[in-house]
Amino acid sequence: MSQPPTQTRKPIVLLAEELAPSCVDLLAAGFEIRSVDGADRAALLPALSDVDAVIVRSATQIDAEALAAANRLKIVARAGIGLDNVDVPAATARGVMVVNAPTSNIVTAAEHAVALLLACARNIAPANASLKRGEWKRSKFTGVEVAGKTVGVVGLGRIGVLVAQRLSAFGVQLLAYDPYVPAARAAQIGVRLVPLDELLAQSDFITIHLPKTPETLGLIAERELRLVKPGVRIVNAARGGLVDEHALAVAIKEGRVAGAGIDVFATEPCTASPLFDLDSVVVTPHLGASTVEAQDKAGLAVARSVKLALQGEFVPDAVNVQAGGVVAEEIRPALPLVENLGRVFTALAGGVASTLDVEVRGEIAALDVKVLQLAALKGVFADVVSEAVTYVNAPLLARDRGLEVRLTTSPDSPDYRNLITVRGTLPTGEQVSVSGTLTGVRHIEKLTEIDGFDLEIPPAEHMTFFRYDDRPGIVGAVGRVLGAAGVNIAGMQVSRRSQGGEALMALTVDTSIPPAVLDEIATEIGSRRTRAVDLEV
Repeated sequence: MSQPPTQTRKPIVLLAEELAPSCVDLLAAGFEIRSVDGADRAALLPALSDVDAVIVRSATQIDAEALAAANRLKIVARAGIGLDNVDVPAATARGVMVVNAPTSNIVTAAEHAVALLLACARNIAPANASLKRGEWKRSKFTGVEVAGKTVGVVGLGRIGVLVAQRLSAFGVQLLAYDPYVPAARAAQIGVRLVPLDELLAQSDFITIHLPKTPETLGLIAERELRLVKPGVRIVNAARGGLVDEHALAVAIKEGRVAGAGIDVFATEPCTASPLFDLDSVVVTPHLGASTVEAQDKAGLAVARSVKLALQGEFVPDAVNVQAGGVVAEEIRPALPLVENLGRVFTALAGGVASTLDVEVRGEIAALDVKVLQLAALKGVFADVVSEAVTYVNAPLLARDRGLEVRLTTSPDSPDYRNLITVRGTLPTGEQVSVSGTLTGVRHIEKLTEIDGFDLEIPPAEHMTFFRYDDRPGIVGAVGRVLGAAGVNIAGMQVSRRSQGGEALMALTVDTSIPPAVLDEIATEIGSRRTRAVDLEV
């Protein structure tokens, strides 16, 4: 009686917070979708036990405890810019990729900051509330013009730049504080860089656009608020805690600060604050990213990242992958090849090397190829450690094992358009190398060199390499032993440096060769080194 076919388990994606329908639709075809209230800790932890990915916004805490509960987790995706609620170091240590949507809401956030600044300048919120109470008090809500004023932008990153560009249309003078931005770059967008204290003393409006770090927490506190220009208005639509809310309330009550526009708070949800009692303060409940467009962009961005990660592909927006920025289209096809080179290297080496060199030659050497080093490490450790090896934890595995890794590039590649070599030195001093390239419009993988022996053979699921002294009868002997064992040869290539010298046989077969059969072949042909490797091709 025939057995029913085994069903392949679909990867499970857990939605811990509500996402745009477009995000769900993108994932639904290939994955099992589950939902949970991420803010409910008692529900979240057991829900994480068997999922492959979790998508959150700002209300769900993915900390060390949550990560420990997620035994199968491969990726945490934050549908937004910030990562305050994700323990990135803990995720990295467990080999879990962390992604966000770094550009999804920058326009939305910039527009909201400008909206708060204008609302604060013209007393929009209290005037609105007063009129709705049936009062007509025009003189009470006299505001100030923005034109001709000095605006200080604290943080000249992507959002800060967008805010500066939009405010320049109002005819303002723009100052900025950002120790990581060159003065020439600021000048290009019409902004003059100054120290923070100078910005505080000269600005009529101050708008903050910094990440939340130990260095920026409490950046605008009591001391800074005593340096400000009288009548200044302060906007924080970046991160809660960058401005000391209590100190700001005191400064407003004492008349040192005229007003404020606040979208973020040190503790959220925030329903009670000394700022709420002040008419000159306009507050919103963290709406910086809350537009239909931003929600769609963020959901779609992280859905694409989750899909790539669960398909085993490189994820450009992973924040804990040490590979620089976006991977060039010319490099992406080489990632599987280089991972296979790493796996073949480990099989040939029989262990972990002391040093590892990843050499990239040819046209792609002009591009940012740091990701190829990660791909090589991922392959090197794939068959060495028990845990899943990812682009995230591969560098940690190398560091923990004292493996020194170097990446070198050269535009010179005499024989191939592009050539990648993984070469390492073993603790014994012996060197092992394997090279490969991609050929044709379909980017077919080819191994082109092993330990100095030239060959040209596609990587296969089951590969075996024999090193022996060149002499007649070897090919027949290998075929005879494999035939008797019922193992079919798919491909074979022999390379030698000289007639009668040392030779290398690269063999691809349809099924794994049993260890006993490998031993028999090694004895039959006098192989001084026999190595087998199973690849995912």
